[in-house]
Amino acid sequence: MTSNWIENALAEHEQHEARASQDTSQDTSQDTGRDGPVSDREQQVLDRIDRARRRRPKVREERITMAHGAGGKATHTLIEAVFLDSFRNPLLEPLEDAATLKAGPARVALTTDSYVVSPLFFPGGDIGELAVNGTVNDLAVSGATPQYLSAGFILEEGFGVEDLIRIAGSMRDAAAAAGVQIVTGDTKVVQRGKADGCYINTAGVGVFERDLTLGVAQARPGDAIIVSGPVGDHGVTIMLARGELDIEADLQSDTAPLNGLVAGLLDQVPGVRALRDATRGGVATILNEIATAADVGVSVNEDAIPVRAEVRGAAELLGIDPMYVACEGRLVAVVDGAAAEEALAAMHAHPLGVQAAVIGHVTADSPGLVSLKTAFGGTRIVDLLVGDPLPRIC
Repeated sequence: MTSNWIENALAEHEQHEARASQDTSQDTSQDTGRDGPVSDREQQVLDRIDRARRRRPKVREERITMAHGAGGKATHTLIEAVFLDSFRNPLLEPLEDAATLKAGPARVALTTDSYVVSPLFFPGGDIGELAVNGTVNDLAVSGATPQYLSAGFILEEGFGVEDLIRIAGSMRDAAAAAGVQIVTGDTKVVQRGKADGCYINTAGVGVFERDLTLGVAQARPGDAIIVSGPVGDHGVTIMLARGELDIEADLQSDTAPLNGLVAGLLDQVPGVRALRDATRGGVATILNEIATAADVGVSVNEDAIPVRAEVRGAAELLGIDPMYVACEGRLVAVVDGAAAEEALAAMHAHPLGVQAAVIGHVTADSPGLVSLKTAFGGTRIVDLLVGDPLPRIC
């Protein structure tokens, strides 16, 4: 049998407290700075988790695995231990969806992304529309107005020309709908079997027209957390579209450009602290990024999270949590608690925000952790994904 990690955590905690007691004359069992005495098992385990999270990231695997691209713990470790460690600079370190750069007197946003979705065509969209909308959204949630995109194609030998024309047409239409232009690009062809038909890489440039800086590190206790609409639509749609599961549901991807929704929100609400589009790793990943970056706690209510009945039903059959499933037309907003109703009203006024809802708040308790009040009245920790429990969907 494996060792009991909880018992190990308790033993480590007791050793830590014993060492601390030698340096002070206070009785740690009466410490009023904690939620309970030192013997409180839950607090001790939380402390263990907190210490583990603060350790320097290190990739322990010798080879890249699918988990490194799933958006969970392995992805975050890979980014921080390899890429951030190698490329570290003040522009990269915030790890937001887009970098904020200076171009003369102007501030611009720059982002890049790659798309490897399977199937390439799915209910509600295709890889081309997804690539445009995803790039536009990364710029929009940074607070910038999207302007220009690049498009790089990696095509597999034997890929159908008609399919490529269809994808290019989708990108053209999506760009027009979002008010951006595709102004440069690249094409590579690889041997048959070396790619999954078509991969697309994009970059996007936007201009900051408002004097504000958004970022999850700005979250403060008392802030409200808002989701712009039902979560999990895109991920569940992709999983069902593959035809590998004997499940049918009337669902389509939520892929859409969010720049109009964001512009309306920022123009009307001065208390917006951060925006993120909930792609890989879903809403749960964003909540953890907020808690970690701002060193705050996040408390959300399961009943308040909008999830379509079809998504919830399919997720239950698949044994997955909709909070971890990717969206492609939803954002998470962190706003000053006093501006929550104003922010909701601004979102409800836009077609993509009609079902926006406050799902939780930022707290001063348990910094770095996300807690979920369940529909059954209990509380559980919502952590980052471990491993690769979901099929690749973006």
